[in-house]
Parts: sequence; C-alpha cells; structure tokens
Amino acid sequence: MPIDLLIRGGTLVTPDGTIQADLAIDQGTIVALGDPSDAARDEIDATGLHIFPGVVDPHVHFNEPGRTEWEGFATGSAALAVGGGTTFIDMPLNSTPPVLTVEAFDVKAAAGQARSGCDFALWGGLTPTNLDQLEALADRGVIGFKAFMCDSGIDDFLRADDDTLLKGMERAASLGLPIAVHAENQELAVGMTRRVRGELATQGPSAMTTWTASRPPLCEIDAVNRALLFARHTGCKLHLVHLSTAYAVELVETFRPDVDVTCETCPHYLTLTLSDTLRIGPNAKCAPPIRTDANRDALQELARQGGFDFIASDHSPSPSGLKASRDIFDVWGGIAGVQSTLSAVLSLDPPLPLTQVARLTATHAARRFGLAGKGVIAPGFDADLALVDLHRTFTLTRDMLLDRHRLSPYIGRTFTGLPIRTLLRGHTIALDGEAVGHPLGRLITPSA
Repeated sequence: MPIDLLIRGGTLVTPDGTIQADLAIDQGTIVALGDPSDAARDEIDATGLHIFPGVVDPHVHFNEPGRTEWEGFATGSAALAVGGGTTFIDMPLNSTPPVLTVEAFDVKAAAGQARSGCDFALWGGLTPTNLDQLEALADRGVIGFKAFMCDSGIDDFLRADDDTLLKGMERAASLGLPIAVHAENQELAVGMTRRVRGELATQGPSAMTTWTASRPPLCEIDAVNRALLFARHTGCKLHLVHLSTAYAVELVETFRPDVDVTCETCPHYLTLTLSDTLRIGPNAKCAPPIRTDANRDALQELARQGGFDFIASDHSPSPSGLKASRDIFDVWGGIAGVQSTLSAVLSLDPPLPLTQVARLTATHAARRFGLAGKGVIAPGFDADLALVDLHRTFTLTRDMLLDRHRLSPYIGRTFTGLPIRTLLRGHTIALDGEAVGHPLGRLITPSA
C-alpha cells in the first residue's frame, strides 16, 4: 500500500546533524528518512528548505476560557502554527477559572480540543488554595504545576508563599511531576516599586526605565536561589521559567548535580534590550523586565553554550486598552510573541548551530515534559514539522500577525529565517503565512 506523504528534497535537522534526505510519513508518523520503497499518495517539494521539528512552546497564555477576548485557542494556535509551531503547553492562569481543580482542567481541555489548531498540554496551578487538589490534577493529566513567588497580576491566582511552595514541592515530588516557578522576590519587588515611584517618572518615554528599575536582577536571582534550595530539600523536579539574567542561569548550573532542574529564557530577552523598550514602549513591558545590552549578550552566549534547556515565548497578550495606561505600573505586563520564536532564534548573530536551534525550540521541552512522539525528526515520531527558508529575510509587519490583538514588540524588526509550511501529524496547518485546515489539536498528557 502507498504511504500518505513524501517530502522531497529538504534538509532535515535531526539530533545527529543536518542531512539532505526525503521524509516519508504515514498515518501521521514519520516512517523513514530517505526514499521509501512504497509510493506516496501525496508529495511536497521542499527543495531549498530546512525541515525542523515543529516548535514545542511550553509557556503560553492563551487565556481561554474566561478571557478569550485577550487571546484564545483558535487565534493563539494559528499564530504559533504560522511561526512553525505544532505543540504548546498552556499556563493555568489568565483563564477563568484558573486550572486549580479538576473541573477547571476539564473546561479548558474541552475548549482546546474544540478550537486549537495545534496539539497541547496543560499546566495545573499551585496556590495556597489548592494544595489538596494536586493529586487529582495529576491523575487528570496536567504536565506539572505552575507557582508564582510574586504576585501574578491575576486576583484568583494567588502567589505561593514559602510554606505553600515547600508543601507543593513535596507533593509534586511524590507525584513525579515538575514545579514551574516564576521566580521574583515579592518583598523586593514591592519595596523597589515604592522607591522608584517616588524617584523616577512613571509616564512618558522614560517610563520603561522606571519599570526595569523596579524589578532589578537581584529580585530574580534571590528567588531562583530559594527555589533551587527548596527543590534540593524536597527532591522535586524544578523548572524555572523565563529567566532574564545571566547570573541566574549560571546559578542554576551550580545546583544541577543535586537538583533535577531545567530553565528557559524567551526570545525577547535574547533579542531586545532596555534601549529597545524605550522605543517600543508598553508593548515591551513584561516581568521580569527586559534588561541591558550586556545582559542580552551574556544570555545569547549562554544559549550557544547550552546554559538554557529551551526557549519559550511566554506569550501573554492583552487587549490594547490594557497597554494604554499613562502610568507604566498600570499597564498589563506581557509580551505577545508566539509567532516569532523560531525566526527570532534563527536570526541571532552569530547564529546558533541548527541542531541547537531544534533542541532549544522543540526537542528538550518535549523530553522534559513527557510529550511522547514530539520534538524530534526520526522514525516513530509524530510528523510535526516546520519547513523553513533560512535565506528569506523579512520585516515583521502587524498585518502578518495572527494573534488576537497583534501588539508584538517585534513589529518592524527584520528576521532571517521564514517558516513557509507547518505540518501537524502530517497535515498542513500553516502555509505561506496563513493558518489552514480545520482544528486538529489533541490534548496530550505526560508519558512516563
């Protein structure tokens, strides 16, 4: 019998390096690298293109249900797909209700299965109100538990004080699931905010400087150190999200012999600096904040050395009105960048090795969170693929974006490396900048 699909002439980015070979796909799965013995019902000509594993984004806020006017599974997954993405893990907050109970998990899972164009998994939450729900959420299929060491900005998702975090880590350790931590010191953030409000302008062109000063590197470094100590004490798997300071990443490395820890950074920390935020304004506000040129350069070097386990978008959009306040402290803090991760990483100068790009954008996240069949181009894995023109230079414009409000800080930025086509389990879900086909997304639960 003929196989379903043959992709001819592309250069495959595999764990062992890049090879020019045909790719055979049947029933949604990669069956061979090289010309198969059977004929194919359909063929794609990938001559001149590099084929990466589809981006696995472990950190997005698609906000559905409850805040779908901020973003939703349909628009968020469409943007991810056009950017070369095939799988995401949605965070438990910003949706209403947040994923703190089995009932909330079921509502969000149903919404995703009805409207997502990409496969997805769900984080559960860890707050002082739901310590007794962690076992039930684990049984339901959460990928792990997300905790904030500082205020989350969402009233119904409380920060985890030290006692809550320690207890949550003990329970997560017994369940074999990771705790993902937003690591910023609450007391320092509150105190520094009070101080800079009295000393620096909160409005106008310099307001982003004020925001950055209110959450200095020490705010992150102290919380990272505390989370690492708690994880070492409890034996919990730890994942540190969106690290913004090079020193924090280096601190993680010192704990690796004793702690099962991974960490991520985001494209905005690797590409943007404080001077960029002064030009961009509130669309570049996030927590932790974007920092200096020297810090960005140090983060890029760590990415080349393998200091980060993966790169995630932390896509956290909002309606334009929440970005419009004159007081920078009242502006919603979130970057809308899910469509640009792969192109941003490919555009780093000097460039990362292509195998490293694949590891950072797909392979390592899939492996860490037990997403079976994802993140690798090899026989037996899902045919989740991004076909990319590495020589195509383009300037991002607002009308190219597919997320709901299109408020990306990358608008006007020139990238090299354009995703041309994205396939999910062998089905084309994005082509030439447009999402295509019907929603195909499936809920994934962690494998052993």
